[in-house]
Amino acid sequence: MSWLTKTFSSTIGRKVIMSLTGLFLCSFLVVHLIGNLQLFKNDGGEAFNVYSEFMGHNPVIRTLEIVLLLGFAFHIYDALVLTRRNQSARSVKYAVNHLDQNSNWSSRNMGLLGTVILVFLLVHLYNFFWRARFGDIPADPRGNEDLYGVVVESFQIWWYVLLYVIAQAALCFHLIHGFASAFQTLGLNHRKYTPAIKAVSYGFSILVCLGFAAMPLYFFFQS
Repeated sequence: MSWLTKTFSSTIGRKVIMSLTGLFLCSFLVVHLIGNLQLFKNDGGEAFNVYSEFMGHNPVIRTLEIVLLLGFAFHIYDALVLTRRNQSARSVKYAVNHLDQNSNWSSRNMGLLGTVILVFLLVHLYNFFWRARFGDIPADPRGNEDLYGVVVESFQIWWYVLLYVIAQAALCFHLIHGFASAFQTLGLNHRKYTPAIKAVSYGFSILVCLGFAAMPLYFFFQS
């Protein structure tokens, strides 16, 4: 086994991979949110369908989709490995263990939050990505696939809207802890800058997740 393999299979190495893939996925969230804001244009979905057509057929974007899926895969796999290692390390528990005094709620429940996000992600990918790639979606008046119609239809289903909003709440807590922890893992931790990083993590997490949660709520109550 080479030194590179040993390094990235170690606990510290896996935490570095978790941090890098996490920050990469944060950048994806920003791009995805900006694109989805086209839904709020009062044009019957024309702008969103043009955006979706471009994202679905541009060869550069299609290549980046593979990178994105690999980022998700590495992030999830490393999370599972680190969780199992942490559980093994805590197999002999202390008689008194005040976890609530040593860590915040989100850091103690990253596994739960990640599970909620993963369930939502699988449902979301099937409902939009799979149907866009392999389904039979009718065209809009301009000849583009009418994904806007799929969005409107999906966001009129109460349980899907509820799942979407709960997942965004889980994502918010996940990001609040994960965003700041990523910088700490990468060694970007300093008493002068850490408070600012934590503030950015809160602001970023809340704004992004509110932006995503606003979409299903907007179409559900509008209908």
